[in-house]
Amino acid sequence: MKIIAVIPARYASTRFPAKLMQDLGGKTVILRTYEAAINTNLFDDVFVVTDSELIYNEIVKNNGKAIMSIKEHESGSDRIAEAVENMNVDIVINVQGDEPFINAEPLQKVIEVFKKDTESRVDLASLMFEIKDRTDIENPNNVKVIVDQQNFALYFSRSVIPYPREENVGVRYMKHIGIYAFRKQALLDFYSLPMLSLEASEKLEQLRYLEYGKRIKMVETTHASIGIDTPEDLEKARQML
Repeated sequence: MKIIAVIPARYASTRFPAKLMQDLGGKTVILRTYEAAINTNLFDDVFVVTDSELIYNEIVKNNGKAIMSIKEHESGSDRIAEAVENMNVDIVINVQGDEPFINAEPLQKVIEVFKKDTESRVDLASLMFEIKDRTDIENPNNVKVIVDQQNFALYFSRSVIPYPREENVGVRYMKHIGIYAFRKQALLDFYSLPMLSLEASEKLEQLRYLEYGKRIKMVETTHASIGIDTPEDLEKARQML
């Protein structure tokens, strides 16, 4: 089973333009993410795929592997699908470019999902982390996920799901961590399918998979992701470093 990591990297960002090229302890955010992915030693290869010559050159000049997108893309999945379409790979891991503090353990867990999936029931695997603080739960930048009894995703939302009309019934709020593992075919299917209303409304590409009947296996982790969505997040990351 050949497993690669691909880091989709847009230069533009609605909330924090050019965030991937910001300095984080003497290296750019995207370079730190790329190096962290390599240092997990979990992948047969690691690529950054980007629409930006600045990001492309940043990776290549530091002896990394980068691919320039040919087309304009609405989502990271589209960008990755174009890049891997003609590659001989089985599993593709989408590592977010703005999460430079990658931990190997949760990545290993999503890879194990496919190694154990002998009946090929899983199209994608992803991660979730329990959040308890009300501010975190209500923050639309924290995407929440609800799952069935086998931990297959039922829905993702920026809203509070489930809505707490009745409290003290044992509901747990799970934050979606945007690391995906795809079967290559699921990724190529996504690339050929048009965006539907749920994805367009929430601006969450994982909803396209659900709308077209793909099965997303969620894996719980105790390792919270540390993404850089705002200048304040970048300052926190600098302090952590």
